[in-house]
Amino acid sequence: MTIQNTDVGAARVSGTSPRVRALVAEMTLDEKLAQLVGYWVDQGDEVVAPLSGEKVTTTAYADATVHGLGHLTRVYGTRPVDPVERAQWLWGEQRRLQTETRLGIPALVHEECLTGFAAWKAATFPTPLAWGASFDPDAVELMASAIGRSMREVGVHQGLAPVLDVVRDARWGRVDECIAEDPYVVGTIGTAYVRGLQEAGVHATLKHFVGYSASRAGRNHAPVSAGQRELQDVFLPPFEMAVRDGGVRSVMNSYTEIDGVPVASSPELLTDLLRRRWGFDGTVVSDYFAVEFLRSMHGIAADRGEAAQLALEAGIDVELPGPDAYPYLAERVASGALPESVVDRAVARVLAEKEDLGLLDADFSEAPTTVDLDDAEHRALARRLAEESVVLLRNEGVLPLAAPGRIALIGPNADSAEALMGCYSFANHVLAHHPSFPLGFALPTVREAVTERFGDVAYAEGCAVEGTDLSGLDAAASLARDAEVAIVVVGDRAGLFGRGTVGEGNDADSLDLPGVQRQLVEAIVATGTPVVLVLLTGRPYALEWALDTAGGPAAVLQAFFPGEEGAPALTALLAGDATPSGRLPVSLPRSAGAQPYSYLHPLLGGPSGVTSTDPTPVRPFGFGLSYTSFERAGLTVDGVSSGAGATASGTADVRAGDAFTVSARVTNTGGVRGADVVQVYAHRPVASVTRPVAQLVAYARVELDPGESAEVRFTVPASRLAYSDRSLRRVVEPGEVELRLGPSCAEVDETAALRVTGATYELSGDDARVVEVEVRRTSSR
Repeated sequence: MTIQNTDVGAARVSGTSPRVRALVAEMTLDEKLAQLVGYWVDQGDEVVAPLSGEKVTTTAYADATVHGLGHLTRVYGTRPVDPVERAQWLWGEQRRLQTETRLGIPALVHEECLTGFAAWKAATFPTPLAWGASFDPDAVELMASAIGRSMREVGVHQGLAPVLDVVRDARWGRVDECIAEDPYVVGTIGTAYVRGLQEAGVHATLKHFVGYSASRAGRNHAPVSAGQRELQDVFLPPFEMAVRDGGVRSVMNSYTEIDGVPVASSPELLTDLLRRRWGFDGTVVSDYFAVEFLRSMHGIAADRGEAAQLALEAGIDVELPGPDAYPYLAERVASGALPESVVDRAVARVLAEKEDLGLLDADFSEAPTTVDLDDAEHRALARRLAEESVVLLRNEGVLPLAAPGRIALIGPNADSAEALMGCYSFANHVLAHHPSFPLGFALPTVREAVTERFGDVAYAEGCAVEGTDLSGLDAAASLARDAEVAIVVVGDRAGLFGRGTVGEGNDADSLDLPGVQRQLVEAIVATGTPVVLVLLTGRPYALEWALDTAGGPAAVLQAFFPGEEGAPALTALLAGDATPSGRLPVSLPRSAGAQPYSYLHPLLGGPSGVTSTDPTPVRPFGFGLSYTSFERAGLTVDGVSSGAGATASGTADVRAGDAFTVSARVTNTGGVRGADVVQVYAHRPVASVTRPVAQLVAYARVELDPGESAEVRFTVPASRLAYSDRSLRRVVEPGEVELRLGPSCAEVDETAALRVTGATYELSGDDARVVEVEVRRTSSR
């Protein structure tokens, strides 16, 4: 894809409603510019956005709203405010904008909602890495719908989620905000989130368009050196899916620069690709301070006015969080440097969004008098996703704990509520600055949940999450010696910009467990008491020492910040009241030196005899153990069977532009109910450009009783085999393809041969992007 630049100065307001066109025609330039900015009423000294100390906004709120206002920024999510009291204020403020400004246009209210509505007393769900580990788009859609219902109830219109960045480097602090390292998993689960939120009447915002997660060396805001092929084949597909298939209404730019061009100044990406090629007709909002960063961080603008013009011409309609640069557009228009038609284009989009949300006719006469932002539905969905997302990485027969006897519970995350939540949870994002405020909702710790399930346990912290203090190891080891099993809970503490071990601005140059936590685990293992290691983290860590050594822990459970119901879910899995079914959405790294790494690597990206380093992950993408067992067999492609062995006995033919069907049978061959994630991968041995050794084509989460079987049928569109050829066209080329059925990207149960025939097929926007999945239960004993 070589995107041609176009004349963005020829912007028009055509395509919008007559009402919107009439409003734009009536507005003064000051009124237009007021619609293109937000205002952060509550922002104080707390660091809840990058370089917020550099914020240059000095305009008083009353002055900033004289001509109206585009957005109100995080009125619930900046400091702890009672939701009902704040709703009363918000309804009053909207009435003021309706009655005291000439055009009477209310403000659009936006909030963060990555792990739930980021407000005091609101439910906190598992972090997106956990969504990916669940491989359950349906559950994510239900969760997003519940989040949207809460937001809409208190007057919020737009949510700044989901994050569709594809994980490329585990050292990056924002990995905990991401869904997976596979673009298709990111796209399907992210699109499910979009649908759920927007079905509830709240517009979703895709973050961060595009390439942000490829920041060099895993450093936040670092430059990106990705080529066009990597952009097209890895980073863009999830966004395209959410735009074309999810109908998303808003997109947020990435902070990064790609090959020297900041995304916030790129009409090639924000206008030509996003709008003209994909047909996106919503609003593009800036990431916080990104417009001003064109001057202060990227150095491509001499002043804030020039930065504003670059961003607006590129396609950023709204500057968030406040009016740092866009007010200077008035001078650019007056001087003739900027056609007012470019301003009109953005204003029309903002007003169209407000019209779509019902804001232009909204009645703010009665604010809610009671709200429950963490009701039974929220908690049930939080519990479902938490249970489904925990990954069993090792089990030497110690789990489940049927009759554990004396339990020693050890570790810095064993009695910490904060350790269950991600960086963008309200508790870790905001309440950390307000220690006098309670959480405002029930969030049991692992210690509390284990005690409730098993009775009193002996507890010791052992060490802190960070630091070098080893003084607590001896006491912890002593507790373990007197126990029949030791549960050791370690991992991360999410925070922002140096406050914590993972999260925005908390990048890592090592993938060892933070602090002295490994020494703690090894000290407990050395006692001889069986150890169950529980990891509460926001990124995958280098755990070969815990997973592949004879003297390691007897069992290892990986939980990616499982949220408010995480501790009860983990306890149910420990006890055998539920069966682990999560699968790794990211590879478990061998070391920090193996980064950046993706399972989507070509042959030269893996181990070989010409290098002394081995990037092979300790556990591969898609991996996960269970308390039961599954048999996957009967792989067929368009009716052609793979045969009884692991090699195909026949070859199915499909024309390059056509869909094909893949089916297989999965059987629960164990003794308890469980869920398998059926995974189909493709390998292309010969192509015009190098291809990954394995690429996920389709997946399905299937719940089965003991002895029960199901036939899983995938209708696979041609796009699942597409890639960018040498001329950067997204094509399906003729040739041989090996399809693999297995429990992970690195394990194969059966293979089938597929031959793509006919001429090379170039994809268009009309081509399907999503695999249709049908699960039909066939037998049960």
